[in-house]
Amino acid sequence: MTLETSERDFASRYAEFAAQGTLYPQREGSPLLEFAVGGRVLYLFDRSGPYAARPGVARVVVHGVLDPEGTEVRESGQETLHVLGVSAVEGVGRVVAVPRGAVVVQARLPLVLASFGGVGDAQVGEWLAFRTLPPLHGFLI
Repeated sequence: MTLETSERDFASRYAEFAAQGTLYPQREGSPLLEFAVGGRVLYLFDRSGPYAARPGVARVVVHGVLDPEGTEVRESGQETLHVLGVSAVEGVGRVVAVPRGAVVVQARLPLVLASFGGVGDAQVGEWLAFRTLPPLHGFLI
């Protein structure tokens, strides 16, 4: 099972769920984007190619692969987001969309989350506690 067909296709499919924040200058040769958004600094694997990211205000689709051991649907919750290690997060957020093969969660910022085993039975309006596997991916819009 694949989670995307191409970087451009993925970015355009989820563009409406892009987070707006600040990109910091990339170090020469680094594959990571430093993206400040939702009161957090995320390090995202750059899926848009070298030199595509310009420092400043940017819209980025933040995509993570769910850790099945750290993911469960809840009846209620409060938005939280904590950075784990260099490039993973855990938190709780409201499900805002359930496109084929993914779930979009609002947890201080919109996150497009997917799993190789499927995303379960989360429904729009429910709360999802989640943890992602590193690395998070970033797709520039």
